Order: sequence, then structure tokens, then C-alpha cells
Amino acid sequence: MKFPVQKFKISGSEPVKFEEDVDVSEIKDMNNDIRSIEPVHVKGFATMQGNEITFHFTIDGTMTLPCARTLVDVNYPFHIDTREIYSTSPYYKVEDDSEIHPVDGEMLDLTPYIKENVLLEVPFRVFSDDEKAQENAITKGEGWELKSEHKTEKKIDPRLQKLQSLLDDNDK
Repeated sequence: MKFPVQKFKISGSEPVKFEEDVDVSEIKDMNNDIRSIEPVHVKGFATMQGNEITFHFTIDGTMTLPCARTLVDVNYPFHIDTREIYSTSPYYKVEDDSEIHPVDGEMLDLTPYIKENVLLEVPFRVFSDDEKAQENAITKGEGWELKSEHKTEKKIDPRLQKLQSLLDDNDK
């Protein structure tokens, strides 16, 4: 999503409105949790004041993430309200934690910051609400077994079976 800087200079103090679907599918290569992502819908406006261009926009979309319990695909819709500030000043120096981005050349590219905001929106974990997925989930494997709080069986380790019998004899 690119904008010519001249467009903001011509508009003056009037906001420049924009609305577009942006393909950000390459972020699934950056983050292993994102299995797929549809093009996101970006809508907002930008204003120029002095040498600073301020973008106020929203990002709406859906990403597919793995369920934390069953690893089935979960569609996770998201809505992001954000603001990005760019400086066209030739004297502006980039600081480490600065919220202001420099503009190189005559085109302003908003796409990297759209991707950054989407990556920041990825949740720590998601869970599937699908009952079939819960029933078909793998609960046992080689050397491991899923235990839930609801199904607690009192199993004695076979290696400690003889010790248990000694404890039972002491109780009598």
C-alpha cells in the first residue's frame, strides 16, 4: 500500500482517505503459528501537518492458527486500530525507540507497518470450540498421555507396586 508524498502536500490540511485489501500472506513465513492469512482490509485516513504525515487506520482480517490443545485449524478474526507517523524532513534522524518513521524518496509504503501490526496481534494461544475436534484429538502417544482434571485414575507405577503392598500391610 504505497502513497506518493506529493498527494499529501497537495491536499494540505484535508485528510486523504483510503480503503484497500492488502495481501500480507508472506507473514506466515515469519511466524510459525500462522498457518494462513486472508488479505486484510485496511481503511483509514492520513493528514499532513508540517513535515509529519499521520495515518489513522483500522486493519480487519482473519488468520488461521493451531489450537493449543488439538492442533486443529482455528480461524481467529482480528480488528486493529492503529496510528503511524512518518516524517518527510531531511533532518530527521531515526532513534531506536522512535514512533516516527522516515520517508525515503517520494513514495510512502505502509505495508511493512501493516504486517508489523498484524504480527503483534497474534495471540499467545487459541482454543477450538469444535466438539468433533475435541473428540478426535490425539490423547496418547509414544511415551506420553494427556491427562485431564476430570479423569483422574489412581494408577500405581509397576516399579513401586511392591512398596505399595508394604504400605497396605502397615495400615492393617
